[in-house]
Amino acid sequence: MSTNKNLSKFFSEYAVVIIFVVLTLASIVPSGLSIPYIVQEVITRLGRNSFLVIALLLPIYAGMGLNFAMTLGAMAGQIGLIFAVDWGVAGWQGLVFALLVGLPISVLLGWITGSVMNKAKGREMVTGYILAFFINGIYQFFVLYVMGSLIPMRNPAIVLSRGYGIRNTLNLESVRQSLDTLFMLRIGPFAIPVLTFIVIFLLCLFIVWFKRTKLGQDMRAVGQDMAVASAAGIDVEKTRIIAIIISTVLACGGQIIFLQNMGNLATYNAHDQTGFFAVAALLVGGASVTHANIPNVFIGVILLHAMFIVSPLAGQKLFGSAMIGEYFRQFIGYGVIALSLVLYAWKSRRAVEDQRSQLRQGTTVGGAK
Repeated sequence: MSTNKNLSKFFSEYAVVIIFVVLTLASIVPSGLSIPYIVQEVITRLGRNSFLVIALLLPIYAGMGLNFAMTLGAMAGQIGLIFAVDWGVAGWQGLVFALLVGLPISVLLGWITGSVMNKAKGREMVTGYILAFFINGIYQFFVLYVMGSLIPMRNPAIVLSRGYGIRNTLNLESVRQSLDTLFMLRIGPFAIPVLTFIVIFLLCLFIVWFKRTKLGQDMRAVGQDMAVASAAGIDVEKTRIIAIIISTVLACGGQIIFLQNMGNLATYNAHDQTGFFAVAALLVGGASVTHANIPNVFIGVILLHAMFIVSPLAGQKLFGSAMIGEYFRQFIGYGVIALSLVLYAWKSRRAVEDQRSQLRQGTTVGGAK
């Protein structure tokens, strides 16, 4: 009986991870891709996406759930890259310039997000999701009308023919892979962007260190119980705002790393799926709405993107259409988020029922005595 209970608990805890491992392994052979190719693609995507996923951790520690509003930080990073291209700042200096431009914007947007979420306690995820749509409208207005009209642009090649607004696709050749290729290590058939992984490693060290600071401990206390944290003298609302600001700033840097690897910027929609795929990756790694750690980030990125690599070709080989694989990719992404939220709700309800059962048993024993 105990063994069955342990197995049930294991499968409920790691259901998403198990499903993805099985699906990925089953798709490798039909895809026809070689193992070295898949490994190289996973290494590339690990460097490209991990920073963005790590940006989700602090709001979870603070009890604010999955920060879908990290998209706001991605928008700030894109604005920084637009100005870097416009000013002709190339190489890694261009990335630093983009970060310096995006930093104050992301801090402001993070403060706005945290303040709004403090008015919607318990509904932070849906609030962040809707807020991202609202700020997206302001971003579209800014890059479509303000840039080139109120804000003069020095590079006419990135401006629409009417004289204002940024072109739909921006070539980031001046900063393309400037971080990745600065220190590239080749081991056999594999190219490893060492400096990119060093930056990610330093961010992981920062997260580990930050959790041990007083502010980090305050965030954990707020995440466990806001009422108790407030009674202990912690400024709950300020702590939550700081968590969102840091997450938004990290998302800004993560989007810059992502786009420099891609080498181009879809000006008006590059940020649309940023939060969605980062959240999906974290959940695939075994995280939940209330619990996440650094290993969840890397497990999730590896599994999710391994599936993204093999699914289109597997769909083409099995069904005669690569689009089947693309549809499957979207279905899996949304399905992971839905399944994780359903499992979280089920676990929460089961935990409440277990507590009630224990209280009833305690009352019955007390009455018998």
